[in-house]
Amino acid sequence: MDRICTALSEHGFACTLIGRKTSSSRPLVNRNYATKRMALWFQKGKLFYLEYNFRLFWKALFSSYDVYCAIDLDTYLPMYLVARLRAKKIVYDAHEYFSELEEVVKRPFVHFAWQKVEAFAIKSADAHYTISEGYALLFKERYNADFRVIRNVPWQSEIEQSSDEREPYIIYQGALNIGRGLEASVRAMHTIEGLKLKIYGDGPIHKEMELLIAREKLGHKVELMGALLPHDLKRATANAFVGLTLFSEIGLHHQHSLANRFFDYMHAGIPQIAMNYSEYKHFNDRYHIAYLIDRLDSAAIAQGIKALQDNQSLVDELKSNCQRAANENNWQIESQQLIKIYSNL
Repeated sequence: MDRICTALSEHGFACTLIGRKTSSSRPLVNRNYATKRMALWFQKGKLFYLEYNFRLFWKALFSSYDVYCAIDLDTYLPMYLVARLRAKKIVYDAHEYFSELEEVVKRPFVHFAWQKVEAFAIKSADAHYTISEGYALLFKERYNADFRVIRNVPWQSEIEQSSDEREPYIIYQGALNIGRGLEASVRAMHTIEGLKLKIYGDGPIHKEMELLIAREKLGHKVELMGALLPHDLKRATANAFVGLTLFSEIGLHHQHSLANRFFDYMHAGIPQIAMNYSEYKHFNDRYHIAYLIDRLDSAAIAQGIKALQDNQSLVDELKSNCQRAANENNWQIESQQLIKIYSNL
């Protein structure tokens, strides 16, 4: 979201980013766009979604904008209502294939409801874009809608590495959510020597991860590092030996994703273990920046990590390829498509 708002602001749009404030939220740093954060009573479940949508509707209604952009389905309805009440444009930004998330498809009624919202959003939006060709093709097949693809690639910048990190480690960065391979990654550490696993981020399964690490007696090998500010996270990523980009096969969302961290590791110049799903395979066939695994389990993850530990020449090759891939896949280039979408509105 920071990349999107920064790029739009630099091209003459006055942007406001609206989100929520939690007990663990850090103070916002100065940005070239406005920000508003809502402190909610409820933090999860149905009451959270109800309160969030209600508050979002009123906050947007009493502000004047020319375009309203909803990030994923769970913000679309209030943004749509305000946009139509004010006779303005509405944009749907599908960062996820929301109706095919693992936590959604496992609940039939919830799955059905979000599919209905999704169909309505795609039909009613004045413009829409998504993060991968896989998602765009699925939306085309299911709804006959033409989505533009804006990948979540980082700004290209110099990598800052810290000299005070002496112990090599594996890194996971991102939300602690179902289906991200976190449980299998923790269990894989039983057979990994010489490396720690550092998990950067926070999310719904944080408590479950704490319990799992304790139950598996892996506290000496696995650390929950919490969320970092973007600049600090970039340094932590660049110092890692290998990154993890893992997803379960449940739900089309995972099978056609193209995660932020896949590109974050690439721009940090480190190899990664990723799933052999279509989007990652297509990119890796071109640039060879990752070691792909065919199944999400602790044995496959451990095998991939050990393959890199035992083959320094492969690690060096993947690192070198990361630089070339970053030169051709960065936000300076990708954001031009975003500017065209909003300019055309």
